Amino acid sequence: MDMGWPERLGIGLGLAIGLGSLASVTYAQYRDRGEGPAFDLILSDGAFELRDYAPMIVAETTHSGDRRSASGKSFGRLAAYIFAKDRPEGGETIAMTAPVLQEETRDNIWRMRFVMPERYTLETLPAAPDDIALTQVPARRVAAVRFSGNGSARDLARMAASLSEWIASRGLKPKGDVEYAFYDAPMVPGPLRRNEALIEVVAE
Repeated sequence: MDMGWPERLGIGLGLAIGLGSLASVTYAQYRDRGEGPAFDLILSDGAFELRDYAPMIVAETTHSGDRRSASGKSFGRLAAYIFAKDRPEGGETIAMTAPVLQEETRDNIWRMRFVMPERYTLETLPAAPDDIALTQVPARRVAAVRFSGNGSARDLARMAASLSEWIASRGLKPKGDVEYAFYDAPMVPGPLRRNEALIEVVAE
């Protein structure tokens, strides 16, 4: 027998609530996963911050295409490395940390970085495949702006421009190109996501 609209509405609401609860749990679990890069907060101004980052070691790889397609390829390669799915000698898994860093180094060429847990050095990390580089990023001062959303090209460009304006308003001097930090798993709803645009500046 066909259900009436009250029954269908009740089932729909139940599904919506269940999916919302699942997204919230996933969001919390991903946000709490691992450690992030250490920094000292120098200045806070609403959504904007000035930070001093300690040196960090990253695993990085590069792919071409628009940001989303390049992101999927790079994420898969880096995940295979940290979870010991594609290493010359296999071995232990490496904890996933947040955020994932991504930067357009040339037109439609995107570099993705996973930050390695602090306990590792370049000498103690497992060897990586040829298409993944293990690199130490030196200490740096970084201007950051936080925003939510799904990371559309329009939003990224808008936030990069906003951050550049804030840097100029503070009399800071940019030292590098914009890099983006993504803290949440893809299934987390856009309004709940934490994203950042980052630009290195000259430390005075």
